[in-house]
Amino acid sequence: MTIVSAFLVPGSPLPYLRPDNPPWSKLASGYRAAARALAASRPDVILLYSTQWGAVMDQLWQTRPTLKGTHIDENWYEYGDLEFDLRIDTELARACVSGSKNIGISSKGVDYSEFPIDTGTCVANGFLNAQGRLPLVLGSNNYYHSYDETQRLGEMAVSCAHKLSRRVAVVAVGGLSGSIFRKEIDIRNDGLTSLEDDHWNRKILSLLEHGDHTGLTKAIPNFASEAKADMGFKHFAWLDGAMGGGFHSARIHAYGATYGAGAAVVEFKI
Repeated sequence: MTIVSAFLVPGSPLPYLRPDNPPWSKLASGYRAAARALAASRPDVILLYSTQWGAVMDQLWQTRPTLKGTHIDENWYEYGDLEFDLRIDTELARACVSGSKNIGISSKGVDYSEFPIDTGTCVANGFLNAQGRLPLVLGSNNYYHSYDETQRLGEMAVSCAHKLSRRVAVVAVGGLSGSIFRKEIDIRNDGLTSLEDDHWNRKILSLLEHGDHTGLTKAIPNFASEAKADMGFKHFAWLDGAMGGGFHSARIHAYGATYGAGAAVVEFKI
């Protein structure tokens, strides 16, 4: 089996930097549960797509062997810095560059020592791969790619991993409903910005739990528009393409708010 585990996780730094805050501690705890499940699946590499690594021209893939530094989040800098120390599976990353072109998507590798690493990648790696034991393959979120194109990229990346005999954990980093509080709040009382957003988040999570592919196909376009879902929920497109639509259920390790926006830690049963 090429895919040994799959997860949808939030990219907000708040649960990572302030796990002591009660509304965010549930998400941090869910992330730790996902980390245990990922480790137990014994992958060779983590295949990771973050909505926060934005690209506008080509599909980008990290091809530099190691990346180390400090990232400061653009919005939540007052909560602390994000240290990262990443190893890249360069062989698989380069295969994904070629594979993207083979499915008609312009692509290139990124190999710059000071290339900025996004918050979502830092947070997901920090929680799921804290000791840096596993190498990564990092794919960008091209803002102009459709949901379908993103699905095809996920499918292609797993196909490349299969050809190289890699066991992969697939991780999609992104949120649920996208509205945040525009005024300062008491973070101890964080919650969803509206009952409507909460309703939509819970509906999507229920569909994921039950492996209802038909229901998801119908619901996601409305979820994206009515709940302002993070990047149109394209991170799930990546994950669904990678799994070949083959998950039969999901476990919700945590659901909550990150300054009003929806966030969840989800483990897929494949």
